[in-house]
Amino acid sequence: MNTKAKGTLTTVGTWVLVLIFFFPVFWMFLNGFKPESVASSTTPSLFFSPSTEGFQAAFDRGMQGYLINSLTASVTATIIAVLLAIPAAYALSIRRVKNVEGSLTFFISTRFMPLAAVVLPLFMIFKELGLLDNIYALAVVYAAVNLPVTVWMMRSFFLEVPFEIIEAARVDGAGLYREIVRIVLPLVLPGVAAAALIAFIFSWNEYFLSTLLTSSSARTTPPFLGSFVDGRGQFLAVLSAAATVAALPVIIAGWVAQKQLVRGLSMGAIK
Repeated sequence: MNTKAKGTLTTVGTWVLVLIFFFPVFWMFLNGFKPESVASSTTPSLFFSPSTEGFQAAFDRGMQGYLINSLTASVTATIIAVLLAIPAAYALSIRRVKNVEGSLTFFISTRFMPLAAVVLPLFMIFKELGLLDNIYALAVVYAAVNLPVTVWMMRSFFLEVPFEIIEAARVDGAGLYREIVRIVLPLVLPGVAAAALIAFIFSWNEYFLSTLLTSSSARTTPPFLGSFVDGRGQFLAVLSAAATVAALPVIIAGWVAQKQLVRGLSMGAIK
């Protein structure tokens, strides 16, 4: 088989995989515009009279408040995680601390622990401090959960910075703050954007902690989506409409930052 044929087969196979993975999202989008009777029918239908009843029903149930809570928690958690990850990754890459391997192992080991093992202590602490159903307390937990991944990603980006540039800055009398903010960060900004986007997506999609640490005023979008499945049945059209709206912020953020995301991920891929 010649190179052209192999390339064609690779392209066709790639498009087939893309369509397979994209089809559930496409079907969810279609169901959001179907009447409930059509969406819940056992016979799939591609042709129907579009309706916005599902979207209206989702917002009538207060979806706007849940979206605001998700945005507040995700943005706050991302800012905290990035601000803490930058000095940590810097210390683990450029100005290395002692026993760097042990520190890295500790960081990533915190992700091995299942959330079910820590949620009860968190619940008791939050209850004693009066922080249950508090959106900013939830954001701090999100930041702590995402911090190890953020540190690991940023460390790989910092390792790509030529050390000669840093040495030149030190010779010119640059202090630690200037070295990080003025010299290093502009070089790894796409990587920082990629790590921030990953932290934002993880925070936006988190379900378990939000369900157990919030009840009403701080409840985020993922538990809200789960409320559409109850003892009365599955409200598929409303659920699809709400899920479509919930997915839009992440899709928009990924589309806006796609160049930085690709550059950032490729920065840490090759040493």
